[in-house]
Amino acid sequence: MVREALAALLGLEPDIEIAAQVGRGDEVLDAVTRHRPDVALLDIEMPGLSGLDALAGLRAAHPSLKVVILTTFGRPGYLRRAMESGADAFLVKDAPAARLADAVRRVLAGERVIDPDLAAAALAEGASPLTDRERDVLGAAARGAGNAEVAAELGLSHGTVRNYLSTAMQKTGARNRTEAVRIAHEKGWL
Repeated sequence: MVREALAALLGLEPDIEIAAQVGRGDEVLDAVTRHRPDVALLDIEMPGLSGLDALAGLRAAHPSLKVVILTTFGRPGYLRRAMESGADAFLVKDAPAARLADAVRRVLAGERVIDPDLAAAALAEGASPLTDRERDVLGAAARGAGNAEVAAELGLSHGTVRNYLSTAMQKTGARNRTEAVRIAHEKGWL
């Protein structure tokens, strides 16, 4: 519903044409390849594949495509990850439609556009303290995998998984793995 509303609002702009819409992150790459848009708008939270994962695939297959990331969750960690992955813009969904249309125009002109409040929060918060491997282990734990399953999935020993989880809990200030997952997710580190 939100996607259709955004498309309808952007479609009212005289210089913006909606080339395609998809409801799943794992459909993004095929749609971009088929329709060849100038700009792709991706939501962070999509079924099938997150917007950040879809962004990585788009950067590999269509490096010149401009990408605007939209999110309901103004989490500084999401902003950092999106920009590090090559997003051209990062906005919260509750921004006025005129701001989104302006962002599309600005990224087409070669600018980067970032929600100013979120940028200030990201600078104040600093970078994620988690390593890529700690994030992988926490992500697997977030999906409900036990230590043995995480170890098998990531090709690690059981003890190594325990060590990564322990370090991640220390870095997040959590008392247990569930709390570490929650904190990392709330901060946008997962």
